[in-house]
Amino acid sequence: MSKIDVPVMADIQAKGERAEYLFWVGCAGAFDKRYQKVTRSFAKILNEVGISYAVLGTEETCTGDPAKRAGNEMLFQMQAMQVIETLNAYQVKKVICTCPHCFNIIKNEYPELGGDYEVIHYSSFLQDLIDSGRINIKKEAFKNKNITFHDPCYLGRGNGIYDAPRKVIGAMDVNYKEMKRAKSFSLCCGAGGAQMFKEAEKGDSEVFEERTKDVLATGADIVATACPFCMTMLSDGLKFAGQEKKVVNMDLAELIAENMDL
Repeated sequence: MSKIDVPVMADIQAKGERAEYLFWVGCAGAFDKRYQKVTRSFAKILNEVGISYAVLGTEETCTGDPAKRAGNEMLFQMQAMQVIETLNAYQVKKVICTCPHCFNIIKNEYPELGGDYEVIHYSSFLQDLIDSGRINIKKEAFKNKNITFHDPCYLGRGNGIYDAPRKVIGAMDVNYKEMKRAKSFSLCCGAGGAQMFKEAEKGDSEVFEERTKDVLATGADIVATACPFCMTMLSDGLKFAGQEKKVVNMDLAELIAENMDL
């Protein structure tokens, strides 16, 4: 795997420079081996397009979202204030997030704690780059492939972003297959609201099993996701159904990074 140079805020400031965007990597993007590939893919896109950005590196800590969703308001505020102090120290104005959970909490719940930023989900950012002609996609990359998209709860119902991911996918020559439960009627992957970190409750089946059935019903070759939690749950669902070799789970950033026409 080729090396990707990623600028760090502290290094940039030491040189008397400033980045236009802070790329918020998130816990999954930093530590989860599967989602690290997504982080690398998005960083590759930013580098190739020439975006002025940087990451916090070791100064980045959890946004406090899991604590908030689990009901520990005090821990959330402690974590959020630590992040806000760091961001304000670097005079951050614009934040790009790959994780909808980080995106949602920094955008909607940090302002009342003193964290006011322009927060952008990377699906919208990618759409803008494609629309402006700064990214060109190899049309033949996924020719005749059937692709469906799973709406993350905190991106869709939480923030009303439905079109951007679909427009990004639409930039490729693919057969798009919408799931029966989609957009505002989409079914959760089963991980949101801190459910990722607790034992399953009683029931006939896991939520991720039900959502995987929706994916398989489309006949898709690829299920695209735009959230680390969703990627984990649907990847597990495909394995549980014994379909992981037939259906591939790819992130939007991976779809674009692997098929940019440079």
